[in-house]
Amino acid sequence: MSEMFKGVSTTKETWWRRWLVRPVVGQLTCGVSPQKIAWTISLGIVLGVFPVMGTTTLVCFLMGWMLRLNQPVLHVFKTLVYPLHLAMILVFIRMGEHLYQVPLISFSIPQLLERFKVDPLQFVRDFGMTAWYGVSAWLIVAPLAAFLIKLSVMPFLTRLAETIKRRQELTS
Repeated sequence: MSEMFKGVSTTKETWWRRWLVRPVVGQLTCGVSPQKIAWTISLGIVLGVFPVMGTTTLVCFLMGWMLRLNQPVLHVFKTLVYPLHLAMILVFIRMGEHLYQVPLISFSIPQLLERFKVDPLQFVRDFGMTAWYGVSAWLIVAPLAAFLIKLSVMPFLTRLAETIKRRQELTS
């Protein structure tokens, strides 16, 4: 009877381990460098706060494809920062408004949603520049943020890669 269940885990795998740790360990096991994984994580986070609602998946897909990054890892980290994305949209828009020295627009989420539902094209005409202000501020912040995030995850990934390498050497 125990032979039938060999290799089947009886403990429930945590969300953290399944969606974050396992994909990263899998990449390291396959020979992807800690530096490339660090950039993937970093860009997942930075692209995940791109200040235009509904665009982060496409932005991540395109950047991941262009830079040949691991799409699942990239999108997991993009998804993790979704609450931060929502909070940062207004921050980036306000930064952009200050950057361009334009009057601050009034934000009412219910009114914005209603205007979008009524006429999406007019909504884009009315708020396209506002989105540009947010994107401009993001373009200034994103490179530095990506670099700092990459630097902060590198030590962890390097230690993890060394641990994996030692385990592989022991089993060989």
